[in-house]
Amino acid sequence: MDSVLSDDPVALKILIAGGFGVGKTTLVGSISEIRPLRTEEVLSDRGIGVDDLDGVEAKTTTTVAMDFGRITIREGLVVYLFGTPGQERFWFMWDELSYGALGAVVIADTRRLTDCFPSVDYFEQRGTPFVVAVNCFDGADRHSVDDVRIALDLDDDVPVMLCDVRRRTSAKEVMITLVEHSLRTLTSAN
Repeated sequence: MDSVLSDDPVALKILIAGGFGVGKTTLVGSISEIRPLRTEEVLSDRGIGVDDLDGVEAKTTTTVAMDFGRITIREGLVVYLFGTPGQERFWFMWDELSYGALGAVVIADTRRLTDCFPSVDYFEQRGTPFVVAVNCFDGADRHSVDDVRIALDLDDDVPVMLCDVRRRTSAKEVMITLVEHSLRTLTSAN
């Protein structure tokens, strides 16, 4: 933590994870100060029977490697955002992407809440601090933070928040919550 407060350049890495179609690419795009690097491909016949489009029938593309964005907090303090691919067939990339990460945002869609279980399990098993950001899709039923926490069987110390990943201010609140949670987690571990 001392290096964050010094004049030495510091780069922080944050992962954006969750199931297929939950808004990972949108979140990176809404908050990045640069045009995000996206590795999206058009959904093809190969995804039929593999990709579950229930609830996201209008989705036409998918991330096949990662999304990448950047936020400069101040001179010498930069946050790099890495959006993970959501489909199981691309999970082999997660270990490489998560190396050295300060923490992660798990985006949840209450219409398909079970899709975020693999992300929650991944970060819990590795001891990576994470927050759950419930993306409030237009027309989707709203559920309380407590109901989502219970449904995902999360520990009490894992922050859960409602958000709209399309809105920069909402995405910013998610990032702030994650950084604060990560610092608390790292401080209490030392």
